Amino acid sequence: MWQEVLDFWFNEITPKQWFEKDDAFDKLITFRFTELLAQAKAGELAPWRSEAKGALAEIILLDQFSRNVYRDQPESFAADPMALALAQCAIEKGQDLELSEIERSFLYMPFMHSESLVIHEQAVGLFESLGLDNSLEFEKRHKAIIERFGRYPHRNEILGRVSTDEELEFLKQPNSGF
Repeated sequence: MWQEVLDFWFNEITPKQWFEKDDAFDKLITFRFTELLAQAKAGELAPWRSEAKGALAEIILLDQFSRNVYRDQPESFAADPMALALAQCAIEKGQDLELSEIERSFLYMPFMHSESLVIHEQAVGLFESLGLDNSLEFEKRHKAIIERFGRYPHRNEILGRVSTDEELEFLKQPNSGF
């Protein structure tokens, strides 16, 4: 079953679709993967974790698909801690080293999505190890936001958090949100 997630993510769609906001794409993921996402959130896909690619598929469900299924809702970030814990476990088992560079970048993505500076310090090393300059550059941009604000200001409205004046000014700048 996890192969369906990986085939979709790495073969059926284009890399451009991974990070673009697109209602039709969100609906496609919602239609095809909502049930699996619910199972992942409930911890029901634990057997997948015995294989590197199964662990990756579960992390993609929790970290990526949740952002599509629950776009602009607090629930879009709710599975982030679980995705991060699963990524940490996979790395501890050495499963990340069984994956291709692009697959590893998605296994490491929960580190980039974290609002913890400690986690971002680890993320820089992980993304450096990939040798994918674009991924490392995005991690450094994410880390700079966390260093400055201690959180992602572009999530404030969705999460019902009050933005500071400095955050509001920052959000007016191009590329201030991801």
